[in-house]
Order: sequence, then structure tokens, then C-alpha cells
Amino acid sequence: MKTSTLRGFLALHTWVGLASGLLLFIAFYAGAFTLFHHQLEDWERQPAATAHALAATPDTTPADALATAQRLLDSTLAAHPAAAEDLRLWLPGEHAETPTLYWYENGTASGRQTHILTLDAHGALAEQPELPDFAGLVYRLHYTAGLPAQIGIYLFGFVCVLYGVALVSGVVIYMPTFLRDLFALRAGRNIKRYWQDAHNVVGLLSLPFHVIFAWSGAVLCIGLVMLAPFQFLVFDGKLLQVVQPEIDPTPVVEPAKTAAPLQPVTALVASARQQIPGLVVERLYIQHAGDAKAQVTVEGDTPQGALNARSAVVLDGVTAAPRRVFDPNRQSPGQAFMYGLFALHFGDFGGAALRWLYSALGLAGAFLFYSGNLLWVEARRRHHAPVQRSACIRMAQLTLGVSLGCCAGIAAMAWAARLVPLLTGQPAGEALMPSYLAVFGLMVLWALLRAPSHGARELLWLTAGLHAAVPLLELLDLQRATPAAADGATRLAVSGIALLLATGFALAARQVQQRAQTGDRHSVWAAPQRVAETASAHRPLP
Repeated sequence: MKTSTLRGFLALHTWVGLASGLLLFIAFYAGAFTLFHHQLEDWERQPAATAHALAATPDTTPADALATAQRLLDSTLAAHPAAAEDLRLWLPGEHAETPTLYWYENGTASGRQTHILTLDAHGALAEQPELPDFAGLVYRLHYTAGLPAQIGIYLFGFVCVLYGVALVSGVVIYMPTFLRDLFALRAGRNIKRYWQDAHNVVGLLSLPFHVIFAWSGAVLCIGLVMLAPFQFLVFDGKLLQVVQPEIDPTPVVEPAKTAAPLQPVTALVASARQQIPGLVVERLYIQHAGDAKAQVTVEGDTPQGALNARSAVVLDGVTAAPRRVFDPNRQSPGQAFMYGLFALHFGDFGGAALRWLYSALGLAGAFLFYSGNLLWVEARRRHHAPVQRSACIRMAQLTLGVSLGCCAGIAAMAWAARLVPLLTGQPAGEALMPSYLAVFGLMVLWALLRAPSHGARELLWLTAGLHAAVPLLELLDLQRATPAAADGATRLAVSGIALLLATGFALAARQVQQRAQTGDRHSVWAAPQRVAETASAHRPLP
């Protein structure tokens, strides 16, 4: 390859990486924890005695769960007739401990209002407040970086496109020396070469993972935007009519305005399982309950050892007759490809072992973007000049503030999830996201105000302290009932991971401090007093 061509790909890789790196750090770091979404929900959940409402005792058998779900549905429709238009009934499982019903009220003063209903211990209808939860907000960070939802989703979609360009250009740059440098990790005085080796090894070994994420992330966030040229130039504005049945198993129906009884929950679930044997039902999406055109979509998984297990059966709500079957064993090529790509993105097809692997790769991906920014700083610093370029200093500060602000902000949300219930007896709810934003914003500001060597050391120690405090709050959490074995294991795992991360951040802080005192005095990371001494030595005598 010509030197000029290689130089062009290197410039493309560098600037595309800088443009998307900090946002991708947040996406990958938060995504590493999002893989354990349900476990984090269990960790945060308060026991029945101190929850925001007395929930019914979890049902012990599937028949009991369906009977409770039927009582919940009947009570809701009796108390809130408007709920019949659009409601979702969750059965006990990973998403809910007991049957839970969601319905969405339109035309309120604040727009579309969500109502969450359960049965209390006495069988009476109880509405739960819609509060943010720790696991849900970490997931939101994964695809919005804390920005408003629509802005964050579209921004991340285009970032994923840049991410794909960075991957292609990186492969072109390093493929000629792939085998020679694959496991090269040359430690020594040349810090830049060491970070370059680490960046290359992580990037090349996890390349298939990154290809999947760049592709699926773009499709998830801006899939409709990507289809726009075909919609208008190829399909004469009718593309969405073609792909809609492939994307969404639930067709839109209009009510008949004629009363007709809805089939019982047991009959609806039984009919769905006749169409897809082995279906594990998670929820029922009910439209126009009590109407002659009622429609029920029974959704869940079909465990089969395949990539995609998501299944759905659309039923006539009055007769329970099937209208459409969305079986992973009988999908069209387009459905198999798209939903397989989504399954690869979320890592929900291989059990706990795969989640741990994805989580490790997610943290490695965050390191990849962090190290890429540091390599840019090292490549452009003045090696024998007493004063460094302001662009290098600002990039170092911004990388520290955004990256460590994200890490510390998530730890601060975990703090709030434990500390607020300890102080108030209520779920943290609305205090979670402000705690993240406050810590994130303050750390970015602090990084921009301090010299990189000081800022890195101080922010790393603060991040380590916030993570180390999570297990301490667990010990102080005396309001929880005695946890069951599974709950105790989850809490122990969360505490152990927090301690591991705290140890990693503390070791990094020590390395930064050592480099500031003994490393290259012309580096961006040198202590300010050493830089000042160097500048004095280079100052001409009067």
C-alpha cells in the first residue's frame, strides 16, 4: 500500500475516532452493566414490607399466576374502562415479581400518562408510581449518554456510522502487520508504544464484536433514516408498507364499536402455546378489550438454543383464534436477519456466560476509545518543548472529565439507589438521574480547570472512593428484609464488582501520580512544577 494512502486512512481513523470516541465510551461502559439489567433491578428492589405499596405474595405456580393476572385485568377494566383501548399485562418473570398491568391514558394535561397497576396483599387494585430505576437509567445512558431521548438516539445512530468507518480504516491500517503485532505488548520507557500496542490488541481481538455493535447500533437508532432513500427512490413511497409486517408482528386494528366479551387469560395463553409449543409467555398486549374487534398479542421466548428466541402470536380477542404467528423457527430471511442482529447486539441468547463475556468486551471497548484519545494526545505533543499545545491539553482534560465522569456518575446513582431509601424509606426514583448529572458535570468542569496530571489523579481517586463506598452502603442497608439466597448473591456480586472497579481506579491513580513525578517532563501528564522547571531552564538569560 502506498504511504500516502496509508497516511490518509490513518487520518480518517484518527479524526473519526475522536469525533465519536467519548460518546462511545459512555455507550460501552454503561452497556457493560446493562447486560445485567434484571439482576440490577433485583438489587435495587425493596422488599414487600417497605415497597411503595404492599404487593401480593408472588404466585408459586403458573396456574396461580394466570388466575392473579385475570383478577388484575378484570379489576382494572372495572375501575378504568378507558384502559380497554391499550394495555399490557406482564406475567411473573424477569420483568415483574407479580402480574403487573400497564395502561396508557391519552389526552391528559401532561400528554400520555402511564398507569402501573398491581394487586395488593388483600387483592385490591393498587397503582404504583412511575419512578425511574437504576437499571433503566443505566440502560438509557447506553443509548442516549444522558441527553434527551430523541436527540440521544439519533446522535448515537450517526455515531455508530462513524464507528463503522473507524473500524474499517483501522483494519486497513493494521492488517499488514496483523500477525506480527497481534500479541505484542511492549512495556518500557516508550509509553506511547505501550498504549499503541494495547489499543491495537484490544481492537483486533474484539473486532467481530465491534462490527456487530456498529452495524446493529446504527440499525436500532436510525434504521428508518437509513431506509429513506429506498422509500422515495426505489419503492415510490411504499417501502414502509412492505417492511412493517416484517418489523412489527402486531397489525393495527380499528374497534368495531360493538361489545363482545374478551377471552380469559388462560384461554389466550393456551391458544398461543398451541401455535408455538414451548412458548414462555412474558406479556399480553391487549387492544380494544370488550370490543368485537379485540386483538391480543401474546409475546415471549421460545427456548431452542437458536440465536433469536423472541416469539409472538396475534389472536382474535373474542375467539382466541390465531391471526398471525411470529415463530423464530418459521421466520422469513429478513426477519431472521434483523432479529438475529438485535439478539447479537443485546447478548440475550447465550445465558450467563455470554453476558459476562459481552460485559468484559464492553469494558474493553470503553478502554479502546479512551486509549485512542490518549494516543492522539501523545502523538501531537511537543517532545522537547517546555509548553505543550493547548489542543493536547484540552483533549486530555476532556477525555478525563467525560470518561471518569461517566464512571463516577453511575457509581453515584448506585449510591442514591441505596442511600435515599435508607434516609427516607422510599425508592430513590427521581433522585437517580440528577445524581449522575451532577457528578458528571462537576467532574468535567474540574478536569477542565486543573492540569491534566492533577486532574487525572484527583478524579481517579474520587471515582475509586465512590465505587468503594457502594459495599459500605450495602452494609448500612438495614431496612431491607433478610434477603433470599438469590438476592444475597446478587448483592454480593454488585459489591464485589464495585470493589474490583475501585481497586482498578486506585491503581490507575497511583500510576498517574508516579508518571507525573518521574516520567517525561515534556509530557502533558507531567506535574506542573516539573513543567515550570523545564520552562525556566529553556528561558534565555537576560
